[in-house]
Amino acid sequence: MAYWLMKSEPDVFSFDDLVAKNQRGEMEEWHGVRNYAARNNMKAMALGDEAFFYHSNIGKEIVGIMKVVGLAHADGTADLNAKGEVVWECVDMEAVKPLPKPVTLATVKATPELAELELVKLSRLSVSKVSAEQWKLICQMGGL
Repeated sequence: MAYWLMKSEPDVFSFDDLVAKNQRGEMEEWHGVRNYAARNNMKAMALGDEAFFYHSNIGKEIVGIMKVVGLAHADGTADLNAKGEVVWECVDMEAVKPLPKPVTLATVKATPELAELELVKLSRLSVSKVSAEQWKLICQMGGL
């Protein structure tokens, strides 16, 4: 299993919004990503991979865990390129659980063991990789 971190602005789509959507029997198409590295990360995801849900801009904290329930497919919010090809893809996500204690960006940056976390090193990347060691530590920091 691989681990990831995916960002969303909570005033646009929050972890609570994901939970509510899932309770209605709907999955979330993680659409709107317009960065090639982030898109490639989604293309690399496998069913069951887990991701941290990160509230960006407002809060700046890891607030929950979600999992991949649909592999990369065409992003329905994107136009085709000039050749009529799909360029932007997305995955479908489902909430797993909230973190009992959100882990703030400030806390992540203050933790030497997380200095190489892509959230810190590639701060503008909206879908990033998380190592197994980083995942375990962040889960512990979040009360799991």
